[in-house]
Amino acid sequence: MRGVRGVLVDIDGVLTVSWRALPGAVEALRVLRDGGLGVVLVTNTTSRTRASVAAALAEAGFAVDADDILTAPAATAAHLAGARCALLNSGDIEEDLAGITLVGEDDRGDGGDGDTPDVVLVGGAGPEFSYAAVNRAFRHLRRGARLVALHRNLTWRTDAGLQLDAGAYIAGLEAAAGTEAEVTGKPSAAFFRAALDRLGVAAAEAVMVGDDVESDVLGAQRLGITGVLVRTGKFQPDTLDRASGTPDRVVDSFADVPALLGLTP
Repeated sequence: MRGVRGVLVDIDGVLTVSWRALPGAVEALRVLRDGGLGVVLVTNTTSRTRASVAAALAEAGFAVDADDILTAPAATAAHLAGARCALLNSGDIEEDLAGITLVGEDDRGDGGDGDTPDVVLVGGAGPEFSYAAVNRAFRHLRRGARLVALHRNLTWRTDAGLQLDAGAYIAGLEAAAGTEAEVTGKPSAAFFRAALDRLGVAAAEAVMVGDDVESDVLGAQRLGITGVLVRTGKFQPDTLDRASGTPDRVVDSFADVPALLGLTP
């Protein structure tokens, strides 16, 4: 593949699983950078801040810092600057949500329209997604709050296997409240454009490497970025068979990407 100047790389399922490096991933990232390519790590992870992600990756052996990482929460905060948001998320991401006001449970809007937040902001699923919390989000939406999702992934992979993610809850909230979520992380065009701006390259000069055929690969391809699907992480052959399009390339793992781009150690 010629003319590539920048590489967008998903983290969970591509570089790591449960924050442990996948075989060959550390070396492959080094080879890309030594080959003169710009790299930005793009993630829908909503359980950690950029600084925490960078620290976890460094502990796993990757030479990265927070400036190398674009998260869905950070991109969303810029998009929603000034809004009052009720956050439904597993994990503390407040540091990456600078510029928006998070409405606490004491301001949950039960008293009527006057204290309804502007936005119900849904991140990654976890124990915090209790009936009470999801029902509270539903009430906000019924009173006129917008539904914004950091992503709508149905599953994510851990070392214990596939786990249910927020997409299932978002679909339920949409159906119950008669609304449609605005997605600000992958696969939104705005998120991929932010990553391209970070690299200073055009879509035709970039490659996106991911394990989610829809959110990572086909989402990038719709913007003109070359998509590379890896057979690690959440990859499932039947998911690829049912996909809404065809990836530009499919490789076994991120360790195969340098050779795909004509680079050698």
